[in-house]
Amino acid sequence: MDMQVAMQEEQVNSLNGMDLGKMAQTVEALKRDPLLARFEFRARNEWIDGGENRSTIRDFYGAGAEDTSRSAPFEFVNGEPPVLLGNNEGANPVEFLLHALAGCVTTTTVLHAAARGIRIESISTQLRGAIDLQGLLALDEGVPAGYGSIRIDMEIKADCSDDELDTLLHFVQGHSPVCNTVCRPVPVTIVRNVKA
Repeated sequence: MDMQVAMQEEQVNSLNGMDLGKMAQTVEALKRDPLLARFEFRARNEWIDGGENRSTIRDFYGAGAEDTSRSAPFEFVNGEPPVLLGNNEGANPVEFLLHALAGCVTTTTVLHAAARGIRIESISTQLRGAIDLQGLLALDEGVPAGYGSIRIDMEIKADCSDDELDTLLHFVQGHSPVCNTVCRPVPVTIVRNVKA
């Protein structure tokens, strides 16, 4: 097979690093059996000292079964800067939230661009989250403990019109799982487990 023909076939079957055949198969499988769309992701966390704690992420449930394909867990160290009584052991949890939001918005953009036949040349984002620590420290009950606002500045180059890009990004804001989670109230329950 000619190298140029092979590259063209690869481009037809893949867009933005997404396998279009597998994407179509996944969508069809989910249409046939919506229960396959239900996933449960998990994280475990252990306090180390002060503001330092460590999260591990490994297994999850999805596509109708437990996924055990990861040979080792991913580990993330949560810390705080000295001004917040830490020693810069790692990014702090609200910074990890920005990381999760950036990653999810980027991946969702790439996925839905590929589904629409839009080739992405580049994407970069800068996120800023405004937070007032009076909420965390219970100094003012009128101040939320979390972010008051988050801004995502995105630079994106793609082979489509500005209108198509604006439509895509509007769609992404409503369909990025992390963005959707942050933008609506989500019940979170803290349950104390008693160790034997």
